Amino acid sequence: MDNKITKGFRALKLLAKHPYLLNLVLESEEVYQEEVSRKFGLTDGLPLLHLETLFPGFQETVSPYAYLSGATMPIDIALLKSLARRQNAQSYFEIGTWRGESVANVASVVPNCVTLNLSREEIVQLTHNELYADAHARFSKYLDNVTQLFGNSQTFDFTPHLHQYDMVFIDGDHHNEAVKRDTQTAFELLRDEKSVIVWHDYGYDPETIRWSVLSAIWEGTPEAKRQHLYQVANTMCAVYIPESFQTEKLTPHAKPKHYYEVSLKSHPFDL
Repeated sequence: MDNKITKGFRALKLLAKHPYLLNLVLESEEVYQEEVSRKFGLTDGLPLLHLETLFPGFQETVSPYAYLSGATMPIDIALLKSLARRQNAQSYFEIGTWRGESVANVASVVPNCVTLNLSREEIVQLTHNELYADAHARFSKYLDNVTQLFGNSQTFDFTPHLHQYDMVFIDGDHHNEAVKRDTQTAFELLRDEKSVIVWHDYGYDPETIRWSVLSAIWEGTPEAKRQHLYQVANTMCAVYIPESFQTEKLTPHAKPKHYYEVSLKSHPFDL
């Protein structure tokens, strides 16, 4: 007990000396997990929806895919592409584009795709890394059916894009308040009652929930629509699909219900 008291006093001294450390405490995943469980009753996260429930006989090809740092998992991109096909999506909006692999895949099945990302100048200013800035949209900027918009999703004027999209993918700033605002924006971008949303990095991995992101998704989603929020099994994604499905709860380390076949083939990239 004395040791805990000593640690408590040390923590208080540190906070008094460095008040900014309080933000680290408030932003911790344990704090968000407790809050989500207490306020929303989501002790196990969102209901778990299997890919095979969404797509009976699930099979998808992902191309292009670079297998480089920071990339979305291939199965996450397969989810996007399969969902776009399932919904017969004609329009797609993506908040946050890294190398452009996700939108390049979706663009193969959706005729009108739009991405929003920070400008090259803003990325260089933030990272001081021109190679990193130039890597953005490398796979998508040459595609005729992909329109690139530049700006910060927290301040961007979405007015011309409201109620225009069958599918929205959120993969921008993953801090709680940013995800919450992007979520609110996404629902305003949806075309009709059949339109869908996908959030990336709902989990740190397919079995570890990112509670700060879950909190933001839940709070940013209109209350009447929360019943249609799901985690997609074997992916790092959450989805809003205005349908009811058979689901279960996430049980980390449980015996897998499915496994997947992966076939790889390399191609030269000349662009």
